[in-house]
Amino acid sequence: MTDHHPAAHRTVTDLLIVGAGPVGLFATYYAGFRGLKVALVDSQPEAGGQITALYPAKLIHDVAGFPGVTGSDLVAGLLSQARRYEPRIRFDAKVVDLVRNEDGASLIATLADGSAIQSRTLPLGHEWHGRGVTYVVSDPAAHAGEDVVVVGGGDSALDWALALQPFARSVTVVHRRRAFRAHAGSLTRARAEGVVLLTECELQAVRGDDRVRSVALRDGAGVERELPADTVVGALGLVTAPSPFAAWGLEVRSGRIAVDHSMQTHLAGVFAAGDASTYPGKVALMATGFGEAATAVNHAAVLVDPELSLFPGHSTDDDLAPPTATSSARPEG
Repeated sequence: MTDHHPAAHRTVTDLLIVGAGPVGLFATYYAGFRGLKVALVDSQPEAGGQITALYPAKLIHDVAGFPGVTGSDLVAGLLSQARRYEPRIRFDAKVVDLVRNEDGASLIATLADGSAIQSRTLPLGHEWHGRGVTYVVSDPAAHAGEDVVVVGGGDSALDWALALQPFARSVTVVHRRRAFRAHAGSLTRARAEGVVLLTECELQAVRGDDRVRSVALRDGAGVERELPADTVVGALGLVTAPSPFAAWGLEVRSGRIAVDHSMQTHLAGVFAAGDASTYPGKVALMATGFGEAATAVNHAAVLVDPELSLFPGHSTDDDLAPPTATSSARPEG
């Protein structure tokens, strides 16, 4: 990290949340509920993280209070909830640097466009991946003997399928539309080499335990089927990059950020929740991530304002007063 990073435009906020997946969205609401001024940024063009990119129609059954809710409906509800306190939300905004300000009490996150956000604390919410779902095939040989499902219909989907075919036990390409966008020559070669091409077919769910074991698919006629899968490759135009956590000076274990019981990293004022974080005994569930977000925000609130109580009070009291007076409508970008 650099020692000092001037920026053309700097936004000042109490709390910056990186990642607009389910955990980041809930953290945004919860921080507003605690009376904090919040900025939320995500490198993707819309909210929802992996749920939006891979399976918006998937029914999710392990979110408290919902016997079953589709990914798109869950994300829509979380986004609506997150906006209650009018946070500043920016999509297509990648954090490229994180430094401590000269005052020693705040952090400055520099974005790829040269602007910066100065915050007192920085919880990080990053969506689950790495247990069989990936967006990049860096080493096809690493998938030797696997059943691989590639989701997408463009050139990258077919390129990865062809690269995997000599090594994998099976390769299936799933595309929701009738026609592929990929080059005709790639399609001809894929069919000749034994790649299974499924059109008008949509991924409904990724299933497994500690790793992906299968996928549920539904065709245009509504018929559902399940395929074995060790790896699911999301070739849907989702832009990804190597994890920046180590470059930010955070302690990383197996690709995730090490935190303590308060969800704080070894850098004061920097917290991690959801699938970005790790600690002994962690259970990697979305429901767990929501609790981690609340824990992180409550401890962050005390850092921002030592007069605040760690205990947040009851959310039912929230209806008795309007949103915090410090918030104002802000355009999203």
